[in-house]
Amino acid sequence: MNFLMLAKNKSLCMSMLLAGMLAACAPGIPPQMPAEITHAPAGFPEAHYLQAKALGKKILRVDSANSLVVIEVRRAGTFARLGHDHIVASHHVSGYVSAEEGMADFYVPLEQLVVDEPRLRTEAGFDTQPSPEAIEGTRHNMLKQTLDAEHFPYALIHATWADANRRTLNVSITLHGVTRSFEVPVQMETVRDGIAVDGKMLLNQTDFGIAPLSVLGGAIQVQDKLDLRFHIVAQGNWSGGRVRDSVLNKGRSP
Repeated sequence: MNFLMLAKNKSLCMSMLLAGMLAACAPGIPPQMPAEITHAPAGFPEAHYLQAKALGKKILRVDSANSLVVIEVRRAGTFARLGHDHIVASHHVSGYVSAEEGMADFYVPLEQLVVDEPRLRTEAGFDTQPSPEAIEGTRHNMLKQTLDAEHFPYALIHATWADANRRTLNVSITLHGVTRSFEVPVQMETVRDGIAVDGKMLLNQTDFGIAPLSVLGGAIQVQDKLDLRFHIVAQGNWSGGRVRDSVLNKGRSP
């Protein structure tokens, strides 16, 4: 009897230890307050779009306040039940669209990524909510270890139409110093003085030279596959205010 109780206690202690590791990956980290980015990354073709606009071409600029990129990061491994799936989001997509050339360029500052906003977790069907400490630990490890945002501070996206019907985009993503190309089905609609584009795609972290987090010999790990969805709004009237949230509030978090 004592042996059975001891075994159960050891099992309980191990479960509590694993849960603690997941819930407090990086204790003492201050709350997530994304750094403010006020300039485009080196090599971003901003000058091309500004020159085209100066020549009278139709150039749209991304309305960051009404654009959103959401990534679902899911758990795996024998002890996956002790962890959480996560939502990573960017509310700071910037860039331009050239209507005449049928191309666009965007960038996402990784330091401004936010993790596990409650509304986005609910929309993804996640039925748990990590503690603030767990969220900060996740964000810290994501930026410092997984993405190495200090050396690769941006995700860069280049897109062109893949078909005349404008239902599919050829998308090149540069992340972690690696560029990969995808064909992405999209839905486009016209909004006030601009467009709104929605789409979904799958990414593998290893395709970009990123090793998914794994501990205890893989007993707790992050799936390689990531589900990404986006809602990008771009406007031609740069100084005319932003598209109203009541019209374009698709998946936005308050």
